[in-house]
Parts: sequence; C-alpha cells; structure tokens
Amino acid sequence: MDPFAVSHFSDDALRHDLKTRVARDCTSTAVLLTRIAEFDERKLFRREGYSSMFSYCLHELHFSEDATYRYINTARTARRFPGVLVALADGRLHLRAVLMLTRHLTSGNADELVAAATHKTRAEIEQLLAQRFPQPDLPERLQAIPSPAPILTSATAQRDPLPTSSPSTGQPAAGLADQLAPEQVEATIPDRPVHVEAPLPLAARQLAPEQVESPALRDKMMPLAPGRFGLQSTVDQETHDLLQEAQALMSHQVRAGEIAPVLKCALKMWVGHLRKQKFAATDHPGPARPSTFTRHIPAAVKRAVWARDGGQCAFVSDTGHRCQARALLEYDHVEPVARGGEARAESVRLLCRSHNQYAAECTFGAEFMKRKRLEAQRGGHKGKGAGVLRSRISSLPAGP
Repeated sequence: MDPFAVSHFSDDALRHDLKTRVARDCTSTAVLLTRIAEFDERKLFRREGYSSMFSYCLHELHFSEDATYRYINTARTARRFPGVLVALADGRLHLRAVLMLTRHLTSGNADELVAAATHKTRAEIEQLLAQRFPQPDLPERLQAIPSPAPILTSATAQRDPLPTSSPSTGQPAAGLADQLAPEQVEATIPDRPVHVEAPLPLAARQLAPEQVESPALRDKMMPLAPGRFGLQSTVDQETHDLLQEAQALMSHQVRAGEIAPVLKCALKMWVGHLRKQKFAATDHPGPARPSTFTRHIPAAVKRAVWARDGGQCAFVSDTGHRCQARALLEYDHVEPVARGGEARAESVRLLCRSHNQYAAECTFGAEFMKRKRLEAQRGGHKGKGAGVLRSRISSLPAGP
C-alpha cells in the first residue's frame, strides 16, 4: 500500500492515525536528540572531518540551518536536564518551548518550569517567562517609520514588476530586499521584546523562530545575483568617521558616497597584511633566521604549507571527507615536537583548532589533554588559544 495515500481513511481512522504518528514522532525526536547530544559530547564530528557539530549536521546529516540550531541546542539542554527529554518524548513540550526555557533552566527550577510550560503555546510561554523573569521596560522613543512595502506576490510581480537596480547607481533598489516571497513567513526575534525603529531587514525576517544561536542579524552578507552580494552592518562612530575620511581621500577615484570601492580597497590592503602575519606571505622572501625555540616554524615552511593545504584544514576522515574549515587555522606538527617532530614542510600541516585538539587527544589521550587544559585555565591561560597548551606539552616526555 502506498504510505502516502490518505483517501482511503475514514474520518475516525485518519484522526487516530494522525495522533498515533504525532506520538511516535515525539518519541523518535527525543531519541534522536539523545544521539545528537552524545555524538556532540564525544566530539565524533572531528573524526568524520568536521570542525563542529553544526557543520556536521549541516553537511553530513543535511539539516537546514534552522533545524541544526534547533536540534543541537535542544539536545544540549535535554542532556543537562533529563526531565526535558521525558517531556519532549511525552509530547508535553515542543522543541520551541525548550529553546525558550533553556536560558532560564537551573537544577533547582527545571522540573517546575517544565511542568508550568506543559502543552503551552509560544505566546503562553512568553507570558509565563515574563511573570517569572521580568525584564526592565524598553526606553520610550518616538521615530518616524517609513510605510512598509507591499507583500510581493506572483500577481503583483507580473502587474508591477520591481526594479532590480537603481537606474543611477546600478545598486539593488531600495525596498526590494524588504519584499517577502509568497512562501516566506514573517518571523519575530525570539524570546525577547524588540523595539523596532525601522522595518526589519530580510535577513531578520527570514529567521525561523526556533533560531536562538543564529548569526548576528546586524552583520549579514546575502547573495543577490551572480557575483553580487548585499552587505548589511552596523558600525560605531569611529568606523563611520574612518569611512567618510577614506571616501574623501579617494574622491578622485570613486563617486561621492560610494562605499563598495572603498571597502574593497581597504580589504585588499588588510588581507595582504594578514597573509603576511599568518603565513609569512611575501614577494621577496629573505634568508631564514635561526631560532633556538624548538616549536619555531620558519617563514618559508609556513608559506609552503599554506600554499599546499590551500588555506584550509588538512584533516581527512577515514571516509575521505576533508574538513572544510578555513577559520581558526593553526600550524600542527604531524609528529609532535615532544616526540622528535621537525619543522619541515612535509612534517607540518594546517589544522583547525578543533582538529588540532583532536590530533593531540589521539596522540596523548583525551583524559590527559583534558587535564592539561584545566591546568592551563587554572594557570591563567584561559582564552589564549591552543598555542599556549601546545607549548607546555612540547616539553613533555614521549609518553602521556
């Protein structure tokens, strides 16, 4: 029988089947969360060639961004508070409810809050949290708000097509980014009251309510067309003044008020500086300078390793998946310095911080590395990155 066929159901049978499947789905979701939480806790994503659980869910499990945030956050909460998992399995809480409660849950109030939120809607939970955890009033402010642009539908698009660019500047037309396609649902910022001084940008309105750890709404780069991107950001006074000064200094080269050419020029200069700082990039390499520091990696080796690995984490899983991380990259000795590793191009690789730590755990043992991290934190090195810890381990004997 076709599992998607429904016309053969009687009304009573359809109601029974629907409720049965919802109950099964609640249980299945709770079980899935336990697997995600344990996979996350063991950091098994690293062995599979991913730098984070988010990246693994997105590219290996093929969740959407919204589902990834929703599942990971709920799984971590359920791991800390088992009563949440039971409530999810029973259908007493939905995922959204857990995300709304998460920031308020403690070992002392978890059971009470779960009970209070049972079978409540989002609006009802908002009221519950406002009563239990009151927030200060928003500041009063009066500001003119432009009239909202009409919702774009297929009919209005055919009748009144919107321009894709401004005739004078070639830039995306004002207001186009604020249009919602028919299938898009307008969402609000989750879990806190928002004082809106202007229409929310498209980036904010596309966010599903379940996102609680979503990228910052103020800084967003959105693809608009092949080779064209829309950039949205909020800057401070100093940045504003620097931008205006740069525009004035480049006034013979760019049109008045243009930002993109100034930004591009500034980024070219800054990225060049960062390349030199990060992997010793230069068009005129000088002679190598000797160093007595055993962990020192010569500039020529850094350049060769960066070029060979393509500025990307070089970790490859057993299944052949290479980590795609390009952020938080670190130079790693394939054979640890403590065991005789040398700073030669063929003996050094780029690893993201997550896989650098994973490699150390494979070499010295997870418990050993965990103990050393705790010692480093207690010693005041917290926040200085993995380099401090690697330097301290480099002097250790060959065994853990």
